[in-house]
Amino acid sequence: MSWNALLDEMRVRELLAGKKSSPVSGDSRTQFERDRDRSIFSSPFRRLMGKTQVFPLDPNDHVRTRLVHSLEVSTVSEGLTSQAVRDVICKIDALEDGQVRAISKIAETCGLLHDIGNPPFGHAGELAIASWFTERQTGYDLIKKLGTEGSQTVEDFCLFEGNAQTFRILTNTRLLADDHGLNLTCAAASAIRKYLTPSHKADLKSRMHENKKPGFFSSEERIFQQISARTSTEGRRHPITYLVEAADDIVYCVVDIEDGIKKQLLRWPQVLEYLTKECDGSPVLKQAIEGTDKQMSGVPKESDLWTSEYPQAFRVNAISAMVRAVVDAFMLRYEAIMDGEYHEELIYDEGCTAASFVRACKNLLRGTVFQYQDILRLEVRGREVIHDLMDRFWEGVSDYLKEGKTHTRTYGGKLYLLISENYRHLFQKRLLSGEENETYCAVQLVTDYVSGMTDAYACRLHTDLMNG
Repeated sequence: MSWNALLDEMRVRELLAGKKSSPVSGDSRTQFERDRDRSIFSSPFRRLMGKTQVFPLDPNDHVRTRLVHSLEVSTVSEGLTSQAVRDVICKIDALEDGQVRAISKIAETCGLLHDIGNPPFGHAGELAIASWFTERQTGYDLIKKLGTEGSQTVEDFCLFEGNAQTFRILTNTRLLADDHGLNLTCAAASAIRKYLTPSHKADLKSRMHENKKPGFFSSEERIFQQISARTSTEGRRHPITYLVEAADDIVYCVVDIEDGIKKQLLRWPQVLEYLTKECDGSPVLKQAIEGTDKQMSGVPKESDLWTSEYPQAFRVNAISAMVRAVVDAFMLRYEAIMDGEYHEELIYDEGCTAASFVRACKNLLRGTVFQYQDILRLEVRGREVIHDLMDRFWEGVSDYLKEGKTHTRTYGGKLYLLISENYRHLFQKRLLSGEENETYCAVQLVTDYVSGMTDAYACRLHTDLMNG
């Protein structure tokens, strides 16, 4: 791969439909700065404010939402990538000044957008959407109409994946009067692709990390291929993808612990004891503790300030140490990455000194915070909310398929009109084209609408429709 192709500035709409984007006269921003800005001002990004990171519908304002998480990942992505450009890429490849700035700007944008396709209730929401097709009769009957067992049109829904939904939202949905999503540059659209395989070929046991989960739905397969060809990333991950993925792991492995402490599900002495036991000798843990002790040296250990501020200071120092470790791993694997021959995650690479620390943090979370009773109850509640909403809105969509027009004569007609107009516009446009399977388009309308909801809106709408 070459950076000239990897940093391609052509936008998705021009690639697919030949219509160029027209910048405002006098606008001095680069194309990649425009990507970042249109991401921040988009409605799917704003809705992350109401979506779960770890604690669904949490009343504590200090606990992170998916929006706060995305902002933190974006910040770390930009800083991590800037270091990688300075310490690795520029020492090997000759880049122009504009390309140097572009790489970190794309990483910043991908950090903002990496979770844009997550449904309400976090990863439990993904499972809830997928399970509707096997646990509810309506969904099960639809699967039989979509294709044979194991086919892509079936697995798109039975293995519903937030990363594939992210790619769909950004390239093939209606936003701001444009049917090409955010109409990003091909460079940014390529870098956001965390996984590269269709749903029916995804394999969690695959040795190639990019093939473990679905990367796109069949509705976006052509777009996916064209963007890949344009950026010379056919069958390969964009180099920036590795850095943004690492930034995501860096952030959530320590901030979720910090939030667990805020929720009083964990105590700092317990955390320190566990991490010391599980990754004793880790240079990242050593650097984080030494840096935190130095930073907190003026605060008495018996004070409330020490108790509340030490975990925050530890998070700061741990992130700094992990960033340096990932840059070092990127240096080791840069040639293989550029040749398309690296199929692992940088953060877990055997050459990354942060690997044992990150694993220990995640294992601690799985054994404590993620088993918190309130979280489990809300996730189960979320499943019922999502299943019921999908039942209701499928009634509306199937009514439209029968009638071919909107009306209020039946409850199905009323339910169809409750779906946001931008979703209905694109669905009806797809039906008119006659190029896609009607049932597939109809089911995707329901998953698009429900997965785009915030946690609170989904619960409120469910209460309204189900009379509490």
